[in-house]
Amino acid sequence: MASQEAVIDSQIALTKYTKRVILKCVLGRSDQGVGLMGQRIVVGGWVKSAKEVRKEPSPPPPVAALEEGKAEAEKKDVTCGEIFQTRWPIFRCFMKLFGSGGGRVDKENVESVVPGQEPPLPSTIILQIGDGSCVQNLQVVVDPSVAPSGQIMLTGTCIVVEGVVQQPSVAVKHVVELKAEKILHLGVVDNEKYPLSKKRVPLDALRDWAHFRPRTTTNYAFLYVQVPIITATDSEGFSERFLVTSLTAKTTTKEETSGRSDARGVGLETIKASIKEKSDRIEELKRTDSNREALLAAIQDLKKTNDLASQLEAREKTKETTSLKSNVVTLSGDYFPCEAYLTVSGRLHLESYACALGHVYSFGPRFRADTSESAKHVAEMWMVEAEMAFAELDEAMSCATDLLKFLCKWVLDNCSEDMKFVLKRVDKTVAERLQSVTSADFEKISYAAAVDALKQVSQKNFVSKIEWGLPLTEEHENYLADEIYKTPVIIYNYPKELKPFYVRLNDDGKTVAAFDLIIPKVGALIRGSQNEERVNMLNTRVKELGLPTEKYEWYLDLRRHGTVKHSGFTLGFDYMVLLATGITDVRNVVPFPRTYGKINN
Repeated sequence: MASQEAVIDSQIALTKYTKRVILKCVLGRSDQGVGLMGQRIVVGGWVKSAKEVRKEPSPPPPVAALEEGKAEAEKKDVTCGEIFQTRWPIFRCFMKLFGSGGGRVDKENVESVVPGQEPPLPSTIILQIGDGSCVQNLQVVVDPSVAPSGQIMLTGTCIVVEGVVQQPSVAVKHVVELKAEKILHLGVVDNEKYPLSKKRVPLDALRDWAHFRPRTTTNYAFLYVQVPIITATDSEGFSERFLVTSLTAKTTTKEETSGRSDARGVGLETIKASIKEKSDRIEELKRTDSNREALLAAIQDLKKTNDLASQLEAREKTKETTSLKSNVVTLSGDYFPCEAYLTVSGRLHLESYACALGHVYSFGPRFRADTSESAKHVAEMWMVEAEMAFAELDEAMSCATDLLKFLCKWVLDNCSEDMKFVLKRVDKTVAERLQSVTSADFEKISYAAAVDALKQVSQKNFVSKIEWGLPLTEEHENYLADEIYKTPVIIYNYPKELKPFYVRLNDDGKTVAAFDLIIPKVGALIRGSQNEERVNMLNTRVKELGLPTEKYEWYLDLRRHGTVKHSGFTLGFDYMVLLATGITDVRNVVPFPRTYGKINN
């Protein structure tokens, strides 16, 4: 449903990235919200409990009133039957059933009239909702005309509602309540399968539903969550993962194709075409002999592309005899009963907490078994990850921008002695760069616009091909930020094949709501997205990538029960150190770097 901005009292603080009022700002006030009476606000949260209250019927009018009504009817030339219909709704039903006015029978709604049974009394729905910002719940009063009771009364339902703060309509412990006028979002639950639908769930049972356990607790602001390092889930769908095993003997692996052409969603034919172009490029560089560094880089890039093509051809040959499942490893006697990996990203697990507490973040090591030689990659890197419920792509980009500017300003304000050393020994321009990030207006362009801008470049020969549907390389990203725009650049709306399976599909069906934040001289520092909240769309993406559905059931559950729009991002902490120091190789800022083929301690 389309949301209109509510007129918010100046005393109420909107959450910056979700355009709603957190409940702590209402219930946590010294007056418990009394000063907000009559104000229109938007709140969001999850239903903790609900009840339907029948309104008391009006008492029958006294005899004197009837006599007065008859006299008034005679003056106005109305019938006594019309008087009765006006005074008593039940009498009106009988008049409809048996006919009135010239013997005519009014059959409207005859089927709904049961002899001897009064029609149902009007009711009011009373919800207790919480958003994780405080211990208290807000009482929300909803008329059935605003939303059907069957959809909003189930425990765990996610609701975003606009209404007016008022005195409680029923005698309860609450000082204020919200009279709902519009339902802006509704994330329903399957009551038969939702584990928290029961009044009490034992703690040992909750361990089997760890992704819902956060909804039984409360907290405020951005809450730190420690996500698991070992996981059974491929967090992106095409990650280069480290397998975790306690077996000392060599495992036997049966290679099975995933039904995709390659890990990045690019077809085998495209890879072969790229190989031809890169070969031609190498021959051209050999003839000119003007840039040996570019020649060596081109040869290395061609070797990687050839290796990838060989792997894809091998998979294609075994396609008919393999299933659409991931690699099957013999795990008999292993510590875990299924494949387990070192996590590539904690964002999936963060979502379970965001869908209970609102705003959450994590900080820890993430692992990627990338075999490429790059100054921007090591096997173990530390990441800051944030996830926000009720937030869309624009809010995630704003939050990422604010965080980066805050970090740059904090370094300048609090690390003056370190900065003097860096300016003298490493990079004389680093302070200027940090200051420019703090004050700059970031350029926002779509992926399509970025590709078009790079295609217009004539004075630079890029090693990798520029074409819609292919990933932007470090060379492409750096050129956009350093040469074309000369400022931090946010690139958004990437082709769906280039981003993880959980990113929200745009209306065009080709691109997804993802973004990368590129910093001059550093490259991609933050990557984020709005995640798919529609269970059918997410399930389709899982199947498209040939991922084992059983491993993602817990993640799909977050959409089946109380789903909500949500967004987040990942900031590379080690990349932030590069920006703050002017060092260009991440292997020189990580205390114990681990790279492909190298581990000494």
